Amino acid sequence: MSSAAEDRKRALYEAFLAVPPGKHAEIVRGTLYVLPRPAPRHANAASVLGGELSGPFQRGKGGPGGWWILFEPELLLVDLEPMVPDIAGWRVERMPELPETAHFAVAPNWVCEVLSRSTEAVDRNEKLPIYASAGVEHAWLVDPIAQTLEVHTDLVEGKWRQVRVHHAGEAVRAAPFEAIELDLAALWSPPRRGPTG
Repeated sequence: MSSAAEDRKRALYEAFLAVPPGKHAEIVRGTLYVLPRPAPRHANAASVLGGELSGPFQRGKGGPGGWWILFEPELLLVDLEPMVPDIAGWRVERMPELPETAHFAVAPNWVCEVLSRSTEAVDRNEKLPIYASAGVEHAWLVDPIAQTLEVHTDLVEGKWRQVRVHHAGEAVRAAPFEAIELDLAALWSPPRRGPTG
C-alpha cells in the first residue's frame, strides 16, 4: 500500500475514533458511515434475538452452551476498518477468552445484522461479502419491517451456498442455532404479560 493510501486510511480511522458516543460508526470498504442509534423496532428485534440466544448458547440454559453472544462488537477483520454487526457469536473453540482490546480480530462464527432502510444496502452488499471472505460461517439478516429472517449458511470458498428466508410468525430452527426453536413473532410482537402481569 502506498504511503498516501496508508495516510488516508489512518486519517479515516482517526475520524472513526472521533465520532461522538451517541452515534453508530463503522468503516466499510474505505467509507466511514456515521448513523444515529438504531430505531426502536431495530433495537427491539436485536435485543429479543440476543436474549433468546444468550441463555441456551452462552449460559447453557436450555441449550448446549459453548458460545459468546455479544451485542455490537467492534470487528477488525480488515486493517483499520472497524465494522459493527448488531450481534455476533463465537464458538469458544474459536475464541476461548475475550480479548483485552476494544475490538475483535478473530472473525466470529456467526453475525446478525438487523436491517433498516438506511443500512440495508451497506449491510447486504458491502458487509456480507467481507464477513464471508473473513470466514464467518453463518450470517443472519433480520428485517423488522418486512418481518423476515434471512439465513446464510454453508460457507464454501468465501461464499454462502444456502440462503433461506423465514417469515413473520414462523417457528424456525436455523443454523448454527438449530438446537432451539425460535419463535420469530417474538422479534416484532409487543411484550407478553406474565401470569401476574
